[in-house]
Amino acid sequence: MAQQSIHRLDNESVGKAFIRYLVPSTIGMLLMAINIVADGIMVGNRLGPVALGGVGIAAPVYTLFVAMSLWIGIGGATRFSALMGAKRTTEARVVFSHAMASIFAVTLLIGLLAFPFRTELAYLLGANAETYPYVSDYLYLMLLFGFVFTMENALSIMVRNDGSPNLAMVSLITTSLLNIGLNYVFLFVLDFGVKGAAAATLLAAFVGMLVLCTHFFKKDNQLRFVRFKPNRKLLLLILVIGFPSFLAEVGMSVFTISHNNVFERLAGTEGVAAFAILNYVHSVMLLAFLGMGSAIQPLVSYYSGAKDQAKIKKTLQLAIGTAFVAGLLFFIFGQFFAATIASVFGDFPDAVMNLATSGIQLFFIAYLFMGTNFVMMTYYQSTGEIRMATWITAAREIVVLLILLSILPVFFGVTGAWLAIPLSELIVLLTIVYYQMRQKKKLQFTEDMTAQFK
Repeated sequence: MAQQSIHRLDNESVGKAFIRYLVPSTIGMLLMAINIVADGIMVGNRLGPVALGGVGIAAPVYTLFVAMSLWIGIGGATRFSALMGAKRTTEARVVFSHAMASIFAVTLLIGLLAFPFRTELAYLLGANAETYPYVSDYLYLMLLFGFVFTMENALSIMVRNDGSPNLAMVSLITTSLLNIGLNYVFLFVLDFGVKGAAAATLLAAFVGMLVLCTHFFKKDNQLRFVRFKPNRKLLLLILVIGFPSFLAEVGMSVFTISHNNVFERLAGTEGVAAFAILNYVHSVMLLAFLGMGSAIQPLVSYYSGAKDQAKIKKTLQLAIGTAFVAGLLFFIFGQFFAATIASVFGDFPDAVMNLATSGIQLFFIAYLFMGTNFVMMTYYQSTGEIRMATWITAAREIVVLLILLSILPVFFGVTGAWLAIPLSELIVLLTIVYYQMRQKKKLQFTEDMTAQFK
């Protein structure tokens, strides 16, 4: 009776389940952040600043593939977990098969269509005569084989949702360590250049996917590839559910580009360099919060399918408490150790260090609110309140942020630019509080009306 099988989450306490997902998810995301930083350090040290700039110019292609894998992966995984919670195992397997086939087909098609036009794409992304060779080398492999890490990323999300967060973490550890090792061999030993850096990323992702495939041999595995007919409604549902995750990845690009432009205008090269330091630090903090959000997605999706509101509420309380404490610690750390954090990235001129130090102290205010916003976005996404999840994602790094970036620097200069994200996060959090209060009033009104007619 596969349809009525007992899932571990049916009997496990919410606290234990939360910790079981939180620890590996957060560790995995932090390793990913370290991996990104290590990539930049090795390319910059071996090939120089022009090559590093070339890889940076080509980065939006990598970001697009990651965004696609999150869009379909999280959309499919959320639906999969909800169906598992409702004990509709056969339908859940169709969702899994449909999602994995879709991510493979879509990303392979994008890469193959773009490959013949990679020269035009390189210049469109911002390459010039100096950086073009590096951009072209990176795009060559990424466009042809980018589907490898989109499949690996989507499968990691699915495996986590099928009750194996530790295996997902092991896969991330394997991928990160192998990527760093292969980067060293390809760049410093074999001298493969930027193509070597791209190859290292792809090969590491492939091995990580092989690690994830061991999940299919576990006795309690529910991920099964089954035959299915292409279903437009199902694909649309997956895309709608996963859209906030796609938008979040796009928002990171908007955040980086908009801040670079503002700091270039306000403080020139020193401002851009100071923001680059902050952005590296922020990527680590951001992925830590993403790890917390990723930890509750499988739980809330499953409990939502099982219609267990008590467990959903308990999970949300634990997640918000954890995110707030983490954000408070990040904030305190930034106030006392801002100069130390900035100095880790090199011996920069005093103008850059002063900007970066004050920037870290101001920007880290955002972490008091950011964690809660991430948790609530994931909660809304996992329970089907896609409009609110989309609003949170769009507002944080696009709508509200761009409005504040266009206003605050006019009155407060560089300080205003640093404060744009903290104020954006606070405003978004206030809209969440307002929305929750309205929902509570509606629920109370419905209950009162029901009681009157009984």
